[in-house]
Amino acid sequence: MNHTAQLQEKKEKQTGYLHQNFRLFHLKDKKNQEFEFHYHDFNKIIIFLSGNVTYLVEGKAYDLKPWDILLINNHDIHKPVIDPTVDYERIVLWLQQDFIRSQKDRSCDLSRCFTTANEKRFNLIRLNPQLQTDIQTLLKQLESSLVSQEFGHEALSQAYFLQLMVYLNRVFLPETYRLNCCDSRYDKQISDILTYINRHLNEDLSNEALSKQFYVSKYYLMHKFKEHTGYTLHAYVQQKRLLHAKDLMQDGVPVLKAASLCGFSDYSTFLRAFRKFYGIPPKTFTMSSSGTISPEDYE
Repeated sequence: MNHTAQLQEKKEKQTGYLHQNFRLFHLKDKKNQEFEFHYHDFNKIIIFLSGNVTYLVEGKAYDLKPWDILLINNHDIHKPVIDPTVDYERIVLWLQQDFIRSQKDRSCDLSRCFTTANEKRFNLIRLNPQLQTDIQTLLKQLESSLVSQEFGHEALSQAYFLQLMVYLNRVFLPETYRLNCCDSRYDKQISDILTYINRHLNEDLSNEALSKQFYVSKYYLMHKFKEHTGYTLHAYVQQKRLLHAKDLMQDGVPVLKAASLCGFSDYSTFLRAFRKFYGIPPKTFTMSSSGTISPEDYE
């Protein structure tokens, strides 16, 4: 496979590029488009306003209601299923992880809501009426400041954005948030397998090992996993390992150690997989991304 084809294969799974601290899109359209499962290298917040949309995130299906909020972690495999006969309106926020982390102090970690969503394997926030009103007001202020040219509009936009993150973290705090399993549909066995994979990336995650771990036929497991996630079991495991390896390397972990920590038994296997997925060898890997995505392609 040549370099161009390798990059195209990557773009089929990774969509969107973010070069600012955050971006906001307020979109309303009828989308006669079927999305593939994909991921982003940034965190995403989806605030659903109207339409008929089911969001699939890491094996769970969320049937959205107006003013539902979804927290999509970077590297979460997801896609929307959209009814093209009705208007689909939503506000989408893209967030750079490093920017959110930079706001952290001893008493306030604004990335905690994403961490909690990942730990709970549950991405939905369903607001009560009072919180809906508060969020609506804040979003109007944020949208207005983002298009303003008045003095201090950039600082004001950042302040509104940080206030929004504080609100979302307050409602999603582990000690206050209560899961309602009726708000999502999922296969418990597949959910357990996804959780296991993401927590044991450095261990044996072959089809045979997972079938023994979960007491199911290897072929049944492979079929069921593909049905519920859109990925083959092997492809999902390898992609998650490579994404984690990239994160470790960004944090300064040496290439060989990153490969080992992510479950690659030998460097040559890691090298081939990394080069195929990212289009470049790991030793020359940088986070420079190029390209754009047009608004009509946003979920």
